[in-house]
Amino acid sequence: MKALTQAEAVEALRAQVAEAADTSGNPLLSLSTEELAEKAAGHKLGVNVNGWKNPFPESNPKSQLNQYGFAYWHDAARFKAWCASRQVGKDFNSEGEAAEDCTLNPKHQWMIAAPSERQSLDSLEQGKMWAEAFGLVVDDYEEKREGLGGETLLKSAEIRYSNGSKTVAVPGRPDTVRGKSANVLLTEFDFFEKPLETWRAILPSITNPLRGGEKKIRIVSTPNGKGRMLDKIFNEEPGATSKMVWSKHLTTIYHAVLMGLPVDIEAIRSALDDPEGWAQEFECRFLDASNVLLPYDVIALAESFEATESWSLDMAGTSHKTFLGIDFGRSNDPTVCWTLQKVGDILWTREVLVLEKTSTPDQERILSDRIKAASKVCFDYTGPGIGLGDYMVEKHGQWKPTEHKLGKVELCTFTSGFKRELFPRLRRRFEAPTTLRIPVSRVIREDLHQMQQTITNGEYNYWSPRTKSGHSDRCTALALANRAADSPVAEVSARSLGGRPEPGLGGLWERVRGVMGL
Repeated sequence: MKALTQAEAVEALRAQVAEAADTSGNPLLSLSTEELAEKAAGHKLGVNVNGWKNPFPESNPKSQLNQYGFAYWHDAARFKAWCASRQVGKDFNSEGEAAEDCTLNPKHQWMIAAPSERQSLDSLEQGKMWAEAFGLVVDDYEEKREGLGGETLLKSAEIRYSNGSKTVAVPGRPDTVRGKSANVLLTEFDFFEKPLETWRAILPSITNPLRGGEKKIRIVSTPNGKGRMLDKIFNEEPGATSKMVWSKHLTTIYHAVLMGLPVDIEAIRSALDDPEGWAQEFECRFLDASNVLLPYDVIALAESFEATESWSLDMAGTSHKTFLGIDFGRSNDPTVCWTLQKVGDILWTREVLVLEKTSTPDQERILSDRIKAASKVCFDYTGPGIGLGDYMVEKHGQWKPTEHKLGKVELCTFTSGFKRELFPRLRRRFEAPTTLRIPVSRVIREDLHQMQQTITNGEYNYWSPRTKSGHSDRCTALALANRAADSPVAEVSARSLGGRPEPGLGGLWERVRGVMGL
């Protein structure tokens, strides 16, 4: 066999890449969600049902791409949108495309915008890893922040490369994206707090030829309700005067697994335990509109440097009552215990205790002293929390007025109805004039902002996307602590572990019954 010249080898590889990037012959893209689910149910993990193989040699970083990521990456369209499931590597792939462009084209610029500071910085780091894999040398890194103290807000983070290219990461807000002339990657764009305003701020810079020519736009996101940008791109016909013709890519969890992604669909579905969340987050269905429960400006109303994340238990012996909310986790998520103390009309955060990968016996030991010092505790009595909840009730007494029980621990099962009561109550606590104080912390701020409020068939539902930082566990713990503080038990100075009111409660018990509607 005649050896190929370097030019011939390059041309042969180029032809392979073009063939691999062509999605027109992929039979999976013509199947319905139901057909895909049925096909994926008996599929062997890690095997591509199409028989597709990545054309790049192992020495090339792009040899790590799977079929759907490869097709998206090598689509050279100026306007490109990718509607993708969680956990399929959409950020990994999209940031790689930007990094390669910076490598091949000196002095090119990309702006990466994400819903939160954490996500923006994570995306920037992913892009940096790709650039270094392509052999591009980092020259400098700079962060710009605004505000006072150690918990200032990110304005932008910038990586400059040795060939003059650079990547800028910003939180997805109108004020941070405005005026930047660069190719744009909007990751999880449907989850931006103000997506329409942000889009309007971006457009002039990428369409004005006087600002550096025509720039590329990449929108990569999981759906977040009907009527948002992703829904309009994928499900509405473009207007007659629109100059933006979108190249569209769809990857559900079923597409990804059938194309070789080695993840267990049923394990993920079981861990999520939320049919609506599964439909939106993994099947990429556009459900009714969704919004964040706590926008950043609402969270800011309650932030105070006097609120604390750590607290000595001996401080609990004051005249001010304390209330706990405990969101139980074991392996996938941490356990979070949020302590509120009522001083006058204000609920002050005294501790945000996070227990990661802690055994149940150790959790019981750590939490027991805190429960003993508290006036009331709301405990997450769902899934793995049931066993520990039963033990806590046995030790500290149960709060269940319908059964004449006035112990400390209320067992809270997270039904849809319970969440519709729990989270709106928390939102009202934040609204001006707020009677809540929380620490000034980027981690807490991002966790609270992550909780979503969805309207489906006229009813609210609440859910949070799972990230490597958790599942809005701090938000849930705070909501439970707020419920504990709002309970009529706050007025009870003595408790009955035997299930009946203790002597001397008299008219107080009647007031409790009245409040509870008994």
